[in-house]
Amino acid sequence: MLGKYNTKAFISLGLTFILMWISEATDTHMNYNYTTKPRVVLPPNYVKEMRPPSKKGSPVIVDFSIFVVDINSINVEDMDFRVDMFIHQRWMESRLEISDDIFEEGDDYVTLLPEFFDNLWQPDPYFLNSKIAEIATLTHKFTSVTLYKNKTVRYAARMHAIIACQMEFQLYPMDIQVCPIYIESFSSNNQKVKLRWSDSGVTLNPELKLLQYNLGQPLELEESDGYMPEKVGNFSRLTVYFRFERQIGHHLIQTFAPSSLVVMLSWFSFWLGLDAIPGRVTLLVTCMLTLVTMFTGLRADIPPVAYVKALDLWMAGCMVSVFAALAEFVVVKVLDVQYQYQVNRIPKRISNMEKGQCATVASWEGGAVRSRKATQTPTTPGQTSLQGNGGPPKPARRQSLLSVAWTDTDTGVEKIMWREIDKVSRAVFPILFFVFVLLYWPILLMKSS
Repeated sequence: MLGKYNTKAFISLGLTFILMWISEATDTHMNYNYTTKPRVVLPPNYVKEMRPPSKKGSPVIVDFSIFVVDINSINVEDMDFRVDMFIHQRWMESRLEISDDIFEEGDDYVTLLPEFFDNLWQPDPYFLNSKIAEIATLTHKFTSVTLYKNKTVRYAARMHAIIACQMEFQLYPMDIQVCPIYIESFSSNNQKVKLRWSDSGVTLNPELKLLQYNLGQPLELEESDGYMPEKVGNFSRLTVYFRFERQIGHHLIQTFAPSSLVVMLSWFSFWLGLDAIPGRVTLLVTCMLTLVTMFTGLRADIPPVAYVKALDLWMAGCMVSVFAALAEFVVVKVLDVQYQYQVNRIPKRISNMEKGQCATVASWEGGAVRSRKATQTPTTPGQTSLQGNGGPPKPARRQSLLSVAWTDTDTGVEKIMWREIDKVSRAVFPILFFVFVLLYWPILLMKSS
């Protein structure tokens, strides 16, 4: 029994020593992997806070490029837009000690983990007019660092940003918004770091499409130095201008065509007589309310501004046209009431005087009273002549248009004022509206171009 227990103790002691040896070997291996120097070695005196050496008095050149993946959420109320993009920065880091055996056969570059970027000097550009700028992440940040044999460092990242844009709406809905993106070095002035566009500059995704806008091309790129009083100095700045041209097709179908048809519909009231007063009033009031409802809904698409927009002028032209048709109905109704009053209250009176005496003829001709003095003087037997004040006979003249009714002496037909106004309105209203359209569109197209 004692030997049996000694054997078990010996086995347990042996297993303990084996486990301790395995644990020590594992720790040694882990320490070896942790302390092994990378094959890309930074010099012992490397300080990442110091920029790479360059010619005396010249700044470090940083080439910058952007690949725009998508542009969306063009918000006219907040006056900003969101852009998803890949950014690329490239500069020369002559202090690196790169061994040739880290490159695969036939390659002149190697891609390293993003953590290596934290040990290098790096430029610090930022979006000057951005509200939000973030690097995209899923399980990790979408960044990469590439080293070339000539000691060029290339940093790439996928990011999205919300860019502020000062928009103008004078020509809405044919407005063109020019929205810049400013990229500037944050802490290094233009004597230390100079940003410049690379040969590729800014490129767009060929499948990029916007719902309400056309993106003007080519994009305008600019390199400049901007003075920042907050940071006291001139800093290198890159600018790219995006030109958003609003598509007019949506507004032609949803705004201009329906409002034009409503205005034309109001002209039908001129063919309705005053015996159809309920139908005429209903037609005009419905047209006015339709325009008000239509244009009230359009105001929700853009923020309230203090100046007059092109759409406001179109709204005013359409509503004034319908309101004028409604005012015309009120005028002709008042004239008709006056005409009916005179017809019913003033009877026609005709008086004939004997020969050789003055005769006063009072006749009601469509609501107007005419007085004529006639003298009949015999000349030859069987002939008489009608003279006024001893002169030749004067032709009868048409009454003033201010009268509610008159008789046309050329045709002998009675003319009623309100009916004549309706007839004239059938031609005048369409002509005035078409003149407004012919002036509106050429001026708007000329200004938008």
